[in-house]
Amino acid sequence: MIQTVIFDMDGVIVDTEPVHRYAYFQHFDELNIKVSDELFTSFTGSSTRNVFQNLKLMFNIDQEVEDLIQRKRTIFNDAFDNKADLELLDGVEKLIKEFHEKGMQLILASSASKVTIERVFGRFKLHDYFTHIVSGEDFPRSKPDPAIFVHAASLSIAPKSNCIIIEDSTNGVKAAKAAGIYCVGYNSIHSKSQDLTEADVIINHFDELNFEKVAQF
Repeated sequence: MIQTVIFDMDGVIVDTEPVHRYAYFQHFDELNIKVSDELFTSFTGSSTRNVFQNLKLMFNIDQEVEDLIQRKRTIFNDAFDNKADLELLDGVEKLIKEFHEKGMQLILASSASKVTIERVFGRFKLHDYFTHIVSGEDFPRSKPDPAIFVHAASLSIAPKSNCIIIEDSTNGVKAAKAAGIYCVGYNSIHSKSQDLTEADVIINHFDELNFEKVAQF
């Protein structure tokens, strides 16, 4: 019986990807580098640190990775605070509340920085529903490396065989499977260009899930 649900955040709980994309490309313009859509898409699910570590090598950028990270985050934070139409993805709040009310443990495992996670959780009042928050900035390698999910599962009240992960990205699904954890692939309108075929089950909307169904995965 499933006792713990591990959620990704971007693209699963809230779609901050357009804000991230805006911030990244504003920064790319400042750096005078041309990042193709294909290359940018390949970074989906990666931490900001991992993205800039790769881009620094690809484009021979002089600035230090820490400085690149901070500049991008500044642009993102300004955009996030001014985006009035940012909302939780359809159906996810209802599902989170149902899980919580019926005793399912919820853990967040997101590649996002702690600052970004805090902004999202504060804005949408999600803290009370999750027992643990795990940020990708605490790990040297991003998804598809499984470390973040291995750690998240170690915080579970149950063995990892009684955990599931909800992910929307190719890298996230690969990380979940590499960690040996059952994965629900969320194929939302925001998951275009993402390959979810390695997921154990794929859903198109959160109304396809409920406590009773998930408990029996």
